[in-house]
Amino acid sequence: MKPNFSLRLRVFNLNCWGIPYLSKHRCDRMKRLGDFLNMESFDLALLEEVWSEQDFQFLRQKLSFSYPDAHYFRSGIIGSGLCVFSKHPIQEIIQHVYTLNGYPYMIHHGDWFCGKAVGLLVFHLSGLVLNAYITHLHAEYSRQKDIYLAHRVAQAWELAQFIHHTSKKADVVLLCGDLNMHPKDLGCCLLKEWTGLHDAYLETQDFKGFEEGYTMVPENYYVSQQDLGPFPSGIRIDYVLYKAVSGFYISCKTLKSTTGHGPYNGTPLSDHEALMATLCVRHSPLQQNPSFVHGPAGRLPLISVLREAWTELGLGIAQARWWAAFAGNVIGVGLLLLVLLCVLAAEEGAREVAILLWTPNVGLVLGAGAVYLFHMQEAKGLCRVQTELQHVLGRESEAQDLSSEAQLALLLGQDGRQS
Repeated sequence: MKPNFSLRLRVFNLNCWGIPYLSKHRCDRMKRLGDFLNMESFDLALLEEVWSEQDFQFLRQKLSFSYPDAHYFRSGIIGSGLCVFSKHPIQEIIQHVYTLNGYPYMIHHGDWFCGKAVGLLVFHLSGLVLNAYITHLHAEYSRQKDIYLAHRVAQAWELAQFIHHTSKKADVVLLCGDLNMHPKDLGCCLLKEWTGLHDAYLETQDFKGFEEGYTMVPENYYVSQQDLGPFPSGIRIDYVLYKAVSGFYISCKTLKSTTGHGPYNGTPLSDHEALMATLCVRHSPLQQNPSFVHGPAGRLPLISVLREAWTELGLGIAQARWWAAFAGNVIGVGLLLLVLLCVLAAEEGAREVAILLWTPNVGLVLGAGAVYLFHMQEAKGLCRVQTELQHVLGRESEAQDLSSEAQLALLLGQDGRQS
């Protein structure tokens, strides 16, 4: 590869809010989105919440000339809602569905039925290997009482581990998506600390959009104050994150977002704002682009966030075990009632009442059994993530201690020579 190698990538990301029958003006917005993408001709367009495969096929046909390669990530009952349109050929595709993704009995939230996932697409661009990731994490429905926090932290760790283990042969890593986390939230900090990804909004010198980079704002026609919760000015939950390795340097030259309306001041394309980033990759000597390595001081933020995540997962495990124990007690009571009903059914006078109560009692036992099995599975899933965090935390703490001892020995050696 030539020493003066450089590459420009134009990236588009949008949560499309494409819920069939529920999202307002969905078909019209999809049509206008396709028109805009054709006009701009980005290198990559990464979309979330394209829940209808018909919408994907519509966009694929509409964008076939400008974006000849595309992929729709299928998972769960409804689908992941993730899809990517690319100007460049896709070399490899991998998908990972998150282990934990909400509760099946919270039907009005619907996340469990979606099969939230992370998708990876590998590109070869002028000899450079680009790993592009797209994801959508579990939604936060209440800031004050967030019952899904442990699940979202677990998803953030799975995402970070997936990127960590699949990007070892990549020259450039790109992650786009709706993380459903504020920049300083635990899961977001865990993701960035473990992977070393940089936030385009924080890194760019040229940003055009809302203050603080908000991607859900009250100025948007489709956003209600209830969506923003205790943040009336807006929230930032959609991201473009990136890093370069193996002797490359990457920077975000420009980052632009829509501002409550369409790209050309029309009706908004979604209830989220679109992100449009121009990334520049160039060859760089290794000393100018060091690998992502934690020094003694650099490990402290990682260790701190690992401990906080470990504690939060512990609370989630305790809650899951409580619900499993509660469901187990209900099963026990239900079985006793079934025995009692069998006894009553043998008697002539109470037979009709026993038969009448039999069906709802069986339903109660079966329902409690399903709840028990689900929360036992949830507890084991959270325990698995907590164990991984514990292992990494121990390793990082040991490395910090060794680095501190080596640094102290070096300082003492310098003092001895000076004296």
